[in-house]
Amino acid sequence: MVALTAMTVVVGMSACTKVEDNGNSATPSKSTQEGGISKDPADSKGPAPEIAGAKKGGTAYILRRNDFSHLDPSRQYSVTAMALGQLYYRTLTTFKDLGNNKLLLVGDLAEDTGKDVKGDCKTWEYKIKKGIKYEDGTEVKAADIAYGVTRMFNDALVGGPTYMMEWLADTPQYTSVFDHAKPENKDKLAPGITVVDDYTVKFDFKKAHCEVPYAFNLPFGVPVPKAKDTGTNYDLAPVSTGPYKITKFTKGSEIILERNTNWDPNTDPIRHAYPDKFHVKLGIATATVTQRLIADVGDDQFAFTSGIDPAQVSSIASNAALQNRIISEITPFMFYMWINNQRVKDLKVRQALNWAIDRDAYIKSLGGDKLGTPGTTLLSPLTIGYEAYDAYPGGPTGNPTKAKELLGGATPELVLAHGDDPDAQTQAVAIKTGLEKAGFKITLVATPADSFLDKIGEKNNPWDLYVSGWAADWPSGASTLPVLWDGRTIKDANNQDYPYFNNDDVNKEFDRINALPDSAAAAKAWAALDKKLMTEFAPCVPLTFDRDYLVYGSKVGGLFESDVLGTVAFVNVHLK
Repeated sequence: MVALTAMTVVVGMSACTKVEDNGNSATPSKSTQEGGISKDPADSKGPAPEIAGAKKGGTAYILRRNDFSHLDPSRQYSVTAMALGQLYYRTLTTFKDLGNNKLLLVGDLAEDTGKDVKGDCKTWEYKIKKGIKYEDGTEVKAADIAYGVTRMFNDALVGGPTYMMEWLADTPQYTSVFDHAKPENKDKLAPGITVVDDYTVKFDFKKAHCEVPYAFNLPFGVPVPKAKDTGTNYDLAPVSTGPYKITKFTKGSEIILERNTNWDPNTDPIRHAYPDKFHVKLGIATATVTQRLIADVGDDQFAFTSGIDPAQVSSIASNAALQNRIISEITPFMFYMWINNQRVKDLKVRQALNWAIDRDAYIKSLGGDKLGTPGTTLLSPLTIGYEAYDAYPGGPTGNPTKAKELLGGATPELVLAHGDDPDAQTQAVAIKTGLEKAGFKITLVATPADSFLDKIGEKNNPWDLYVSGWAADWPSGASTLPVLWDGRTIKDANNQDYPYFNNDDVNKEFDRINALPDSAAAAKAWAALDKKLMTEFAPCVPLTFDRDYLVYGSKVGGLFESDVLGTVAFVNVHLK
């Protein structure tokens, strides 16, 4: 599409992302992430260490405006959904969050983090812990793990991470190799998956994938009993393996989770089950949620959320009485304004957008510097090997003059679509104002917030620009840059290459770095490629580094910012 043609911009949240955009402080307070893989099976055993002073009982309330895009574990790629998911499902591996940005990968459903059978990262074997049960009391078997991955070879089941399907099929177009939706494949396993025995499942890959233990921390390794699989309707009633089960779900209104009496804490290294119930209340305006948590009356004393009203941040920060129930923490998220490179093909237009962006106005629309600091790189500062740079040094408010020079007198007409909630509206106005100073003509269009996760992942989506956030799925540039900019992964739907960027030389560099045996050399190479992408191609506009800033009820204990998820985690929640 030429520069003067009307374009579309969507402001929303993306995969491995938040439903709310909360930024980071002006100066990141954490070092880069430190991640390790446990080799000791004892680390994978339960129970999780008790939380001092925590007692069982009561109902915890989660207050939210938007529904979750998916409750089906394998279709989740929003961290707020995954935070809830930790209560009702378990993955093959999981991270122990040791604090201070230190993470340890251990077995969750598996006895350990997996066996590299041949020492070449091509064959991985997992043994399932015996005695783990579903909510109905039946035992989890290796066949359920195998089926859980196999069912995702289905273009109707979009929304979740796709690493495992792509690696097993050895192509991003994994349903072209095996399509579980076809009747003749209903009773077959996906290629490379073998059920060795009741408690052992094996995965064979054509290429080396040393990241497999990390990848199975994601929910495509969640077991699904074949007899209980209802396809797209599995979103309505997924079967629990965690400490809670979903007993009521009214879309847009509420989700109730109650104890799963068949959950055995002795097998679980990270979860607790202190409250009797979690009651998620949906459809409440974010401003109202924030006001209720500040007021701290009645049941709201037992309530918390994952995003607050930006307009109330300054009043919360200045209220001394609230300071002992605030979470203010850096996260691994970056937020970007994506440029759909299929449609916006003119490099000068993409560069002009980078020069024109007013990050200061955008951060103010989030609620100020407690919620965001200007980000000019593709990788988060918490990523191993991160190096700072600014390819388009327009300053905090942008450089409209430089942008106009690149546009050469053109005034591209842009449609800026945003989520249909007040926060997204405010953020869209901030972006609109900055771009119009550089000569862009912006029209605002509201788009349903709960459809962003799936819609921006559609190759033929009608938009040219959209805002979303991304955090590495494990602490490496390998789970950011290739995921978001490798054009070979582009398919009809369920994409994470949101800018739909594809360059042969860059793709070859992805392959070269992924094959480096030296992790330090790889980290340095990812940082160099980060800078090359922005300098030579300008495929997007980095916006902010992320920080959570939240207030919660006075009788909530155990709420913490997860260095794994990049949002608050619920597994330690207890009520005072």
